[in-house]
Amino acid sequence: MSKIRIDISKALPFVDQTSFQSITEEVIRQYQTLLSGTGKGNDHLGWLHLPTLATPGFVNRINGDSEKIRSGSGIFVVIGIGGSYLGSRAVIEALSDPFSAVHPRHEGIRIVYAGENLSEDYHNSLLKLLDNVDYSVAVISKSGTTTEPAVAFRIIKSHLEKKYGQEKAAGRIFAITDAAKGALKKMAEIEKYTTYVIPDDIGGRYSVLTPVGLLPVAVAGFDIGKLLEGARMMEELLFSTSDPTVNSSVVYASIRNALYRNGKIIETMVNYEPRLFFFGEWWKQLFGESEGKENKGIFPAGVSFTTDLHSMGQYIQEGLRNLFETVISIEHSNSSLQVPADDENLDGLNYLAGKNISEINHMAELGTMLAHVDGGVPNIRISIPSINEETIGQLIYFFEFSCALSGYTLGVNPFDQPGVEAYKKNMFALLGKPGFEQKGIELRKRLF
Repeated sequence: MSKIRIDISKALPFVDQTSFQSITEEVIRQYQTLLSGTGKGNDHLGWLHLPTLATPGFVNRINGDSEKIRSGSGIFVVIGIGGSYLGSRAVIEALSDPFSAVHPRHEGIRIVYAGENLSEDYHNSLLKLLDNVDYSVAVISKSGTTTEPAVAFRIIKSHLEKKYGQEKAAGRIFAITDAAKGALKKMAEIEKYTTYVIPDDIGGRYSVLTPVGLLPVAVAGFDIGKLLEGARMMEELLFSTSDPTVNSSVVYASIRNALYRNGKIIETMVNYEPRLFFFGEWWKQLFGESEGKENKGIFPAGVSFTTDLHSMGQYIQEGLRNLFETVISIEHSNSSLQVPADDENLDGLNYLAGKNISEINHMAELGTMLAHVDGGVPNIRISIPSINEETIGQLIYFFEFSCALSGYTLGVNPFDQPGVEAYKKNMFALLGKPGFEQKGIELRKRLF
């Protein structure tokens, strides 16, 4: 049974009801296209049944390797970019104590990330950290030649080999890559790294429920079996019917496309729980890379409330009326903390004495929703009972399925990313990569 509930009552007044019904019927047709595998990008639908295809043996292998990593390392470096790291980071940050890394009695392993940027200072600081601790590495890339993670891996591999020697270093490297081809696959075979496969029919932004996401999540100490079980429950529900009274993905894809056609071209993902910040970053990549093509698409943004109510809140309340909000609402906190009474009451907060912080946060959420709706901002509310492995698994699959439906409704291929190659070609040319010499000359003329 799904633990996700969707409420679009504060978005429906912003769309014509006849138009919304027509778009819903269109989404239902695209639902059939997705399930039949006849749409654009149908060679990248392997993610659809990942939850139900995950065998106990598969889960046990990942858990076994994660225990091996945890027993011999204080740090686990995840090297990847885009979907190769955002999914695992979203899950790990959502489930983690936000202060565990700086707790004076911290026990266990810390997860850090590399290859998602090209900052020299960042990677230098990382190497200084790795000088003083035992560590292992996951390098995640289908090709092994994507610039950012490939550069980071070359640097960290050299550091690892100097620290442990080549043979022992190889035992600390876990390559998650293509089954049969690519530079990383070849290197893994030569060096005898432990390997996991990224299936050919799954793109990076849909890969969180493969070893790409599951190995780092398991190393961080979380239950990947429950994560997959939550996703499996959502898979079964969404496959059971396209009826919008049951299928929340049909509802979400319908309302966001209806708002888009009514001039609401920016969707802002809102969280009221800081641990969900990177979930929003994963969501931004999922929808941005899936829908932003052919001069179409809803622009995905993210804010953290109540923090950003004191910055972006002004724009959302009174800026251009071309945006809508999707709020992830958490019904129950995982802990309890009440506001104490104060005899002096100089701050005037005794009216809150005895109330849980979660209640205050919830009232801030509801009050903000009403203020923004009154200010002309439609609001979609997606509720989960609490943050845990099962509910995060459900959210992951819900958004993946919704994104595919929404992309098809928009008329694009939600599984490719042709625009990502443009910056790479320019970068290669400017750096003097063989084969790009002429383009490099042309670009330098434009720049200099």
